[in-house]
Amino acid sequence: MRAIFVMIKCEMGQAYRVAREMADSIEALSEMHSTSGQYDLMGKFYLEPEQDIGLFVVEMLQTVPGVKDTYTIQTFNAFSGAKG
Repeated sequence: MRAIFVMIKCEMGQAYRVAREMADSIEALSEMHSTSGQYDLMGKFYLEPEQDIGLFVVEMLQTVPGVKDTYTIQTFNAFSGAKG
């Protein structure tokens, strides 16, 4: 599995509805956060290695009613602090 982060800009007043719909219907969603700034939401999604990122974003995320724009960040490695 590989992680991608997608920043999501929503139509006015639609961010929480969009977040709930994605949480309820998109199995690849790991976490969804509301954010301040240019985008309203940030989602962390886990995709299969062979899964097409562009197709996933276009077909699964951009088609959700209330989504206005997306910005996708592809990840390479994950790091964590020492546990003590």
